[in-house]
Amino acid sequence: MNSPVTLIIADDHPLFRRGVVEVLAADTGIKLLAEAGDGAAALQAILDHRPAVALLDVHMPKLAGLQVAAELQQRGLKTRVIFLTMYEDEQTFNAAMDLGALGFILKDSAAEDVVECVKAVAAGKHFISPAISGLLVKRTQGARELRAARPGLESLTPAERRILKLVASDRTSKEIADELGLSPRTVETHRLNICQKLELHGVHALVKFAFENKAQL
Repeated sequence: MNSPVTLIIADDHPLFRRGVVEVLAADTGIKLLAEAGDGAAALQAILDHRPAVALLDVHMPKLAGLQVAAELQQRGLKTRVIFLTMYEDEQTFNAAMDLGALGFILKDSAAEDVVECVKAVAAGKHFISPAISGLLVKRTQGARELRAARPGLESLTPAERRILKLVASDRTSKEIADELGLSPRTVETHRLNICQKLELHGVHALVKFAFENKAQL
């Protein structure tokens, strides 16, 4: 028999949170470990309990859901993230995907979607509310078009891909070096190689390219 999926939920609206908890509690395949009403408490709960999945409201006091996810990513935690949101916002959706989120569901459909979403994400699969699935299609299509325009993207090494994404997140070479445990010189060498493969020329060409195509990288 499979063990239940361990979960924490964080949302600053108690009535909404209670409703989601009741839906989750009806499924024996999910075990709720903790609840939180703000981002700081959510982060602490994740650090304390190490759940398989964290269900985070995008907008919370103290720390936004995206900030919590960024902190988990930086710490290398394995907890998989699902975002809850009221709005069909493409920018927020892309930011969530950039942080490695596997789930993104609208609060209006949470009662119908949350159990399936939690189980899918726990299994390493994406789950997007059907109402906003078009955002994922658009993102995927954009990535396909970018690779057709810049075939050199396919030749980037895993290290170069990681550095390109960090450049797109407005990290300096020193910050990238610190995060990846490399020397700044090594990072600069990687940046030069990326520019050569993508045929980018000029001092700021790489940063401009990364910013403009962040959602597709």
